[in-house]
Amino acid sequence: MITEAALLAAVAAVAVGAVGALVVRALAARSLVAAAVVAPLVVILSVAVGVVVTARAMFINEHDQAVVLVVTATSLPIAAVFGWLIARRVQELMRASAQETAQRDRDRQVEQSRRELVAWVSHDLRTPLAGIRAMAEALEDGHAPADGSYPARIRSEADRMSDMVGGLLALSRLQSGTLRLDRAPVDVGDLVSDAVASARVLAERRGVHVTGSAPAAAVTTSADVGELSRALANLVTNALTHTDAGGTVDISLATGPAPDCHGHKDDEHAPDVVGVATGGGAGRTVHPDGAGVARIAVSDGCGGIPEDELDRLFEPGWRGTSARTPAAGVGAGLGLAVARGIARAHGGDVTVANTGPGCRFELTLPLLDARPDPRP
Repeated sequence: MITEAALLAAVAAVAVGAVGALVVRALAARSLVAAAVVAPLVVILSVAVGVVVTARAMFINEHDQAVVLVVTATSLPIAAVFGWLIARRVQELMRASAQETAQRDRDRQVEQSRRELVAWVSHDLRTPLAGIRAMAEALEDGHAPADGSYPARIRSEADRMSDMVGGLLALSRLQSGTLRLDRAPVDVGDLVSDAVASARVLAERRGVHVTGSAPAAAVTTSADVGELSRALANLVTNALTHTDAGGTVDISLATGPAPDCHGHKDDEHAPDVVGVATGGGAGRTVHPDGAGVARIAVSDGCGGIPEDELDRLFEPGWRGTSARTPAAGVGAGLGLAVARGIARAHGGDVTVANTGPGCRFELTLPLLDARPDPRP
């Protein structure tokens, strides 16, 4: 009799447990918490069914059966609470593990980027140094060309190395948070005009046309003129470098609504801007309606960039495919990273998209005044 009752209880409990396991599995695909809460309830339900089957097989009276079921039922809330606590703990562990994995991946990417940057910069510094040494030796031995071109070439190579070192220092200040911005009200239109004028010398040398446009009204922002000019110059120089002779580089200024009031999207390849100090002039950016931004667009004729490589353009030292291999006289691939870092230090950003015959880089800055005054 006892053996038969035990067998019946086991069969009933297994049947209920099997159905419950399927339910828990289905719930786990949607919610781990729900699955963890239901799992101990299935166990208790299996025990309760086994008890009922055994009681009926052994002809136990209904009063005793009810007492056993009530005692069993009192454990249901406790089982549910324990299941919920276990589920929450499992979720916390899974979340922590995912964060640790993501952090390790980011650290590996940063370390790889640093190694590539060191390799590229070392190569770029070694090349002009070797040229300077060779020309210096030729001058010492009296074998230099009679046209006297070596001094000018040595100065050019020295300027190139100076630009690379300057880019590295700027990038270091941006990443370490030691960049100090001396903000003051700035007419962005004047910066665009200066950029167009400064670009004409290099553009004529490369056979590239430069055009520019700006609104008739003043577009004012709070910025460090020197740093903002550096960012814009980097974008323009990049456009001129990758535009073939006969092409056009267009620099335009417009105003519009802010793309995202919560800030720019994170970019693991761009330089982190931490603790940027401000001083002088306007201490912080002010745009009353929270919606006004200045948009400086630099469009080139580079022929376009693969979509999966657009984000990497702002990675320090990255140069892309052979189609984007820098020509002679170009730095170590730091200009775009520095430009984005400076823009973000000002509360703006730099983005890029393929358009027309090339790319369009857009530098956005929050406006100082949403209602600009007309220029005199």
